[in-house]
Amino acid sequence: MEIVWYALLGLFLAGYLVLAGYDYGVGLLLAGTPGEQPRRRALTALGPFFLGNEVWLVAAVGILFGAFPMLEGELLSGLYPAVAAALAGVILVTAAVQLRSRPTGVAGRARWDGVLITGSALTALGWGAVLAGLLQGVPLHADGHVAGVGHLFTPFVAAGGLTLVGLVAVHGAVFLALRLPGAAGERHARLGRRLVPVALIAVAAATVVGLLTDRVRETAQQPVAALLLPVLLTVALLAAGRALARRRPGVAFVASSAALALPVLLVAATTWPYALVSSVDPAAGLTVSEAAASTPTLRLLSWLLIPLIPALLGFQAMSWWVFRGRIDDRAPVYW
Repeated sequence: MEIVWYALLGLFLAGYLVLAGYDYGVGLLLAGTPGEQPRRRALTALGPFFLGNEVWLVAAVGILFGAFPMLEGELLSGLYPAVAAALAGVILVTAAVQLRSRPTGVAGRARWDGVLITGSALTALGWGAVLAGLLQGVPLHADGHVAGVGHLFTPFVAAGGLTLVGLVAVHGAVFLALRLPGAAGERHARLGRRLVPVALIAVAAATVVGLLTDRVRETAQQPVAALLLPVLLTVALLAAGRALARRRPGVAFVASSAALALPVLLVAATTWPYALVSSVDPAAGLTVSEAAASTPTLRLLSWLLIPLIPALLGFQAMSWWVFRGRIDDRAPVYW
């Protein structure tokens, strides 16, 4: 049963990165969007989905706390700076989006836009560092506890954070190409095509740094999965760029969504059967079975999850169906 729950945890985390990823991508792209009206239109395109996307993070954290209590404790301890940075970014993004249109004038909106851009970058960097830290392993000792946080300050973790920033930026551009009409949509499609090579360079850099890092090579439990990650990311990004060139933003959105889901799924596959790999003592690694709660607890949680998954999927499907297509001048201004 713990395998099912571990798969659900990965599914919810991947869903969060895909759906909230374009939130943060749009936030990042505001840095290159001059003028209040274009920025407001970009946020209006985002408006109907914004708060609902973060529900996936709440659900993933609930699964982590309830189904994997041991993993939760050591994960937060071993990756605390990255997790704290990501959550701080989420708070900044949420506050900035909600408050930017309060009666503060153009200068006030510009300041909140700066907070939104900063929060988006911080969130992407933080979650990228978390994923890279999981691949790299943490100093988990035989007593079951992680010692220190210095292991996060490595070139590979930095490269992983920057890679996720690149993926999120591409995803945001593709989302706006899908949602904005006319010249605005075309402009973001062109921007997305220009960002794809940047993301590919980030993926290549992270791959090279990982191959040159002994710790990363030694902690990979499934080397084939580790090698598949950069290959599949490259394929997804190239597919997104090609679809944008052919003016098929829907196909590009599917490809960029896959690019954001793949890191979560393949990190889990690379470290299997461990939920947390030890970089100092391989025998001290925390397996999925050891990290999971007891079988009666998982069985009880399963009954609670039965109504949750259809409700969450149904809400997301309804949102996308109701607000499908491009926005127009009649679209309500959210922020």
